[in-house]
Amino acid sequence: MGYSQAFAAYRETGVKTAGKGRLIVMLYDGAIKELTSAAGKINDEGKVDIRELDKFNASCLKAQEIITELMVSLDMEAGGEIAGNLMALYIFFNQELVQANIHRDKKRISAVLDMMSSLRDSWAVAANSSTAMEPSPVRNSVDING
Repeated sequence: MGYSQAFAAYRETGVKTAGKGRLIVMLYDGAIKELTSAAGKINDEGKVDIRELDKFNASCLKAQEIITELMVSLDMEAGGEIAGNLMALYIFFNQELVQANIHRDKKRISAVLDMMSSLRDSWAVAANSSTAMEPSPVRNSVDING
């Protein structure tokens, strides 16, 4: 087994054995990584180098896919008002990212990135509580690894 196969197996095991809260944090981490990558491809003049355009678009779309997975993970019944507020935020984030991708708008990406980072930190605190650390069952979902 090569290094890349071993690493992929290690990462898959980490996802399968992570608690629900930790999985949410992992999704946020993935979105933050993609948003950071997209923002980094926009220069000071608000332009994306033509050679980086595909990567910029892919990062925006990947972030949107992850946000959509966060939406799907919400338990609207048990989560009540908090879940409803998160759903509204996730819808807003995806709308902003569509516009940011179309217009190469670094400000929109940065705003979503800042809010996602704050939410991620809150989820990380919650995931460290004893009840959030229980492993969750494996289910079919969006594959954020491409």
